[in-house]
Amino acid sequence: MPRPALKSVPKPLTKSTKPSATKAVRRPVASAVTKPIAQSAAALVPKPVLKPARKMRLPPSGPSFVNRELSLLQFNERVLAMAEASSTPLLERLRYVCIVGSNLDEFFEIRVSSLKEQHRLHPTLRGPDGLTAAQALSQVQQQVHDLVKRLYALLNEQLLPSLRAEGIYVHHASEWDDQQRAWAHELFVTEMMPLLTPIALDPAHPFPRVLNKSLNFIVPLAGEDAFGRRASIAVVQAPRALPRIVHMPPEVSGLPDGFILLTSLIRAFAGELFPGMEALGVFQWRVTRNSDLFVDEEEVTNLRLALQGELSQRNFGSAVRLEIDQLTPVHIEQLLQKEFNLTVEDTYRVNGPANVARLMQICQTVDRPDLLFPEFRGPVPKAFTKLPQRPEAIFELISQSDQLLHHPYQSFQPVIDFLTAAATDPAVVAIKQTIYRTGEDSKLMELLLAAARAGKEVTVVVELMARFDEQTNINWAARLEEVGAHVVYGVVGHKTHAKMLLALRREKGGIRRYGHLGTGNYHPRTATLYTDFGVMTAHPEVCEDMDKVFSQLTGLGARRQLKWLLQSPFSLHDSMIELIRAETAAAKAGQKAIIMAKMNSLLEPRVIAELYAASQAGVKIDLVIRGVCALRAGVLGQSENIRVRSVIGRFLEHSRVFYFYAQGQEKVYLSSADWMDRNFFRRVELAFPVLDSALKRRVIKEAFTLAFKDNTRAWAQQPDGQFARIVSRGTPFSMHEALVELLASK
Repeated sequence: MPRPALKSVPKPLTKSTKPSATKAVRRPVASAVTKPIAQSAAALVPKPVLKPARKMRLPPSGPSFVNRELSLLQFNERVLAMAEASSTPLLERLRYVCIVGSNLDEFFEIRVSSLKEQHRLHPTLRGPDGLTAAQALSQVQQQVHDLVKRLYALLNEQLLPSLRAEGIYVHHASEWDDQQRAWAHELFVTEMMPLLTPIALDPAHPFPRVLNKSLNFIVPLAGEDAFGRRASIAVVQAPRALPRIVHMPPEVSGLPDGFILLTSLIRAFAGELFPGMEALGVFQWRVTRNSDLFVDEEEVTNLRLALQGELSQRNFGSAVRLEIDQLTPVHIEQLLQKEFNLTVEDTYRVNGPANVARLMQICQTVDRPDLLFPEFRGPVPKAFTKLPQRPEAIFELISQSDQLLHHPYQSFQPVIDFLTAAATDPAVVAIKQTIYRTGEDSKLMELLLAAARAGKEVTVVVELMARFDEQTNINWAARLEEVGAHVVYGVVGHKTHAKMLLALRREKGGIRRYGHLGTGNYHPRTATLYTDFGVMTAHPEVCEDMDKVFSQLTGLGARRQLKWLLQSPFSLHDSMIELIRAETAAAKAGQKAIIMAKMNSLLEPRVIAELYAASQAGVKIDLVIRGVCALRAGVLGQSENIRVRSVIGRFLEHSRVFYFYAQGQEKVYLSSADWMDRNFFRRVELAFPVLDSALKRRVIKEAFTLAFKDNTRAWAQQPDGQFARIVSRGTPFSMHEALVELLASK
């Protein structure tokens, strides 16, 4: 069951909640800028040429909002386009197919589950897009069916044949020669057959309990067993301990990199599980279940223990999708549909492995750099490479000026070095950090453990409800508590999604704070794949604000007034509304007015309504939205001054950046928050200003200017809500490649 939303009604801004981004910076900064740093991205690049988008079943006119789920599927269409592009290296094309497959799994586990629940509880309720849950679900299912067909056609007709030409091949049972069959049979008998437990379906053997997304096979049978039973059907479940794909020795494969799927092995030899009987077929199938967790945080005394109990039931939520082999007979399809209370529309016939994401192993194990993107490791910025080998050196650097990091174009190592210095410098007396996602093998968490063992005051806000990372975070929380760290789980009813790290250092008889604020997680691995900004600062008032937020999260008390940071669920939404309205007022007065924003998702209705009003007043609005966008750009009389771009390329766009011209002041914020209801009202989020003028110039260029110059991986939203690829006219330009080159010298 989806987690219940807390009712939150935003209040009008008062002087106490108004952001104070115009205050003087009490620190050394770069030389003053005497003219506006940025112009509208619209003025910087020529009008693009658009390639017609694939039809997406969105209405050409109608409601002002695009359906969330349909927009998310459009994002996956754009990801699949990376797999379809011949310019993408071959193994990377396969990787993008796997990403789409994994995305669809989560889409059904969370979004389709939510639609079904909405239909059950509120069947007549229409969303901002004008659709009931049933109408939205019908369109979603139709679109997913088309997407799945497109995905498997690409895999079977293009990618697998092209991989075979490169000596990389998945051997199907129908193609095995005698040597390959003998090798496969030996593998099955020795390594797999002992772990398989066939279950006949009869009065004494009811349908087995099936785990979420587990691989299963259904086997129609003929004949009698040893007891004279005439079982007609059996189910074989593939234990998760079995590998889903196995590397075949080159001398057996005849190719350098041959593979065999577990599906092929079981399909070929499952009949041996039923001696004396005839297997009339072996058909793979998989069920996807509702995986959203529900924990009534107000009714539990220990959130960690309650969540552990809930996690054990995640694999057995209500079924929302059935995937079956394309050759599955109709009567078996109907049997499975009845068992899981699913319909034909919920059923997807697949021409290949049901869990296509498992093919990612090929990308990870095959040693063919020529079929991958060129290896890239973001360099450490020069300011950090020149530091002497003393822990306190990094604090001296940060005390001189703010430091901006842009991952993965710049290394995540300075963040690790910052925490290393905090953990080892005797002058640092306390460390405070938020953790949302960090991975099972995290250098940062090991440093926090070491700091706690060394006797420093370590406080960690661990978000236990980070979707699909719950168990990992529970494990880290337990380890931190064992060494004496203070571990809290945030605020009941609000996920802690803010990214902040604070070190308190004793200097000259007093305490000075040093902080890191970011748009992305403290996750060293994803920091090499996701684009995010981070700022290291010793600004006294900014760091004081961070400390106040930590106090809110760890203790009790009234809302703390912040001087520089904007915080959800308190001031962020109201502040964004006020800043948008200020640009609207300026445009109405005939003044220059520009809004630019970059984020993963744009959904919150009030913000969208204010953007529409700003557009109608003449504000030039440029938006870079990676994924879901409920706003419709370029609609005459509504949003003709709004442009929306989506850039899909080698790196996953993840940073959140908000720009407002502000009568030449040019206010720039970096944030952990998208413009969504959950981020504004049901999470603890932060937006922090970029105060140094030189760093502000960098953010504007790297987040917006280059994005609107991209003509190789960029898509433009059309008035009907569809996206069309921007086609190069002239010299090709890639934002990702440009940033790799640009930041190599910083």
